[in-house]
Amino acid sequence: MLAHSEACERNKEPILAVLREAFADCREVIEIGSGTGQHAVHFATQMPWLHWQPTDCPAELAPLAERVRQQGPPNLRPPLARDVTADAWPVLHADAVFSANTLHIMGWPAVEALFAGLPRVLAPDGVLAVYGPFRYRGDYTTASNAAFDQWLKAQDDASGIRDFEAVDDLARRIGLELVADHAMPANNQTLVWRGRASRPQA
Repeated sequence: MLAHSEACERNKEPILAVLREAFADCREVIEIGSGTGQHAVHFATQMPWLHWQPTDCPAELAPLAERVRQQGPPNLRPPLARDVTADAWPVLHADAVFSANTLHIMGWPAVEALFAGLPRVLAPDGVLAVYGPFRYRGDYTTASNAAFDQWLKAQDDASGIRDFEAVDDLARRIGLELVADHAMPANNQTLVWRGRASRPQA
């Protein structure tokens, strides 16, 4: 039986509505932290002009690969192992990067490493789209997100809902500018950054 996430099923259509616009002029997408692969299959199927490259940490790769094998459309590539904290990333190049529900699971050093590594794979004028919960000016958007943050920290004190301003600062350091902040169901956001034509290289 394939791994299944109810959250992915609930949020895939709202995210797709954002990505259709954000990735309209893109052709190569790298997904970081593809998880069960439900998003990868759905988005690749619904946006056939994209070549979608799923990735995840090595321990999660086998079930992801099985979903891609069973359900993936022709434009969904076999998944690749990627540890964002590793010095060496797979040799890939894309004009878009997508990640969902990852930043609050990673420790902050891993979030920093992810952004620091993006210039290795993302075109200078490329698009980054990130889905998940965020705090703004140190405040939670809802009481339920505050409770969720407490739960995350109880499981792993390195995890937690990230401050938008801190994440946006990481993006700005590598030449990305915020172009959209979409409120999503279940107290989440989809943030979209676009790169300037020239930016610092990692």
